[in-house]
Amino acid sequence: MMNTQTIDLYAQLNVPRNGATGGYLHAYVPNRSKETVKKTHPAIIICAGGAYRFLSDREDEPIALRFAVLGYCAFTLEYTVNAAYPVPLIEACMATAYLREHADEYCISPTHIGVLGFSAGGNLAAMHATLFAEKEVQAALGAHAQYVRPDAAVLCYPVATLDICTHGESCEVITGGDKKLRDRISPEKRVTKDSAPAFIWHTYEDDGVPVENSLLLATAYRKAGVPFALHVFEKGWHGMSLCNAIVSNQTAADVEMYHVGKWFDLAIDWLAAHGFRLEVAGEK
Repeated sequence: MMNTQTIDLYAQLNVPRNGATGGYLHAYVPNRSKETVKKTHPAIIICAGGAYRFLSDREDEPIALRFAVLGYCAFTLEYTVNAAYPVPLIEACMATAYLREHADEYCISPTHIGVLGFSAGGNLAAMHATLFAEKEVQAALGAHAQYVRPDAAVLCYPVATLDICTHGESCEVITGGDKKLRDRISPEKRVTKDSAPAFIWHTYEDDGVPVENSLLLATAYRKAGVPFALHVFEKGWHGMSLCNAIVSNQTAADVEMYHVGKWFDLAIDWLAAHGFRLEVAGEK
């Protein structure tokens, strides 16, 4: 009942690669059942973390499968690592444009396409939610650029600032060491009334990406008048992913923190409140 495939976004949208090694979208899409009426699915694009140096497999397929069993069309984005702005952002925007332009093919609601990211992937998802109209995106995607804004963002312990509380390595890679880029592409400084609504979660104890990242971003959302939800768990370290036996080493410390995994159900409920639901096609 599951259709898995890999989509080369550069080829599909006819965008020159210019040396990019990523830009692939991996689909986890329910096949249409002959025994039920046609349904329209919400979609989620998942961006794993890894300091823009690698893509964490703990924050990739396991998350897609959790969404897929709930009726989502889930996609993991294999974005280019060790590449500075705007390459990863352009690839995230290509993913949204591709899904919106192929919504009928995947039985996706074109108005319910979200992006989710962890850590550095959370930085990418936050940029996607706030910087989707940047000149580099417009120049690279041309006519496709009108379809790139995500309808919601789920940001998991995100690198949401490139300022004093940032994650140094992620910041260095995405800016290419260009200090002038820090203010320009730092998500918490770029929230406007047009930014996508966001569900944000973090842990107080996170010593990899400080909780200030999420607090600053939530404050920016509040000032811009854009809907958001913020959850800060007291305990827990950086990179917890789903916080369950599938993505942990099942040590006593891991098991003690499994309650933090409630973030997933909270996010699903928040997305549902924003219209991300499985629906009978043609009905509202």
